Amino acid sequence: MIDRKYQRFVFAFFMSLLMSCIMSFVISVFNMGFVSNIFHIWLKAWAFAFSVAFPTIIVVAPLVQKLVGFVLKDE
Repeated sequence: MIDRKYQRFVFAFFMSLLMSCIMSFVISVFNMGFVSNIFHIWLKAWAFAFSVAFPTIIVVAPLVQKLVGFVLKDE
């Protein structure tokens, strides 16, 4: 198992993997429709989307956590 000190990176990896998968599929189908090679188009788009999403989440996640803390009421 992976040490907890890497939680930020593990979270970013899985979040970017799943979100880039879903969004690249939706956008590929939206733009191209269900064409015969949609699977190939989607995988290519997913690889690109993941390579952008992972470092983006690493950088943006701390800012998002601060924004969430700002808009939520204290208990």
